[in-house]
Amino acid sequence: MKVKDAIVKGIYSVDSEQSAKDAAEVMVAHDIGSVLVTHSGSYVGIVTEKDVLKKVILQDLDPAKTPLKEIASAPLVSIRSDQSVGEAALLMLQKKIRRLLVVDGGKVIGIITEGDLDRATLDTMMSLSGY
Repeated sequence: MKVKDAIVKGIYSVDSEQSAKDAAEVMVAHDIGSVLVTHSGSYVGIVTEKDVLKKVILQDLDPAKTPLKEIASAPLVSIRSDQSVGEAALLMLQKKIRRLLVVDGGKVIGIITEGDLDRATLDTMMSLSGY
């Protein structure tokens, strides 16, 4: 299965000057676990729910006053949409990350997560067993 067949398309982003609270509000509103961080219209990092907890809440920082540029993980790691989900899983293991940007023709079209890989694996196993 190709990466493009396993992702849920749709990208949510927040500017690097906005706060951790702003990012959390976007994640809650869209029931997602991460947002891409932008600067001058380009993707420069990613912030996850775990980042907000570890880098803001547990450090006793004010989420409303902590800019994303201070907590975003970078650089972003990407994979082409025509690569296999196996290649995506291997890249995540090698880089010790849980999310990859998916690019098609140089344009970001989505994010693939560990959960997406789990669903793709389950779908493949079920189709092979006749379900």
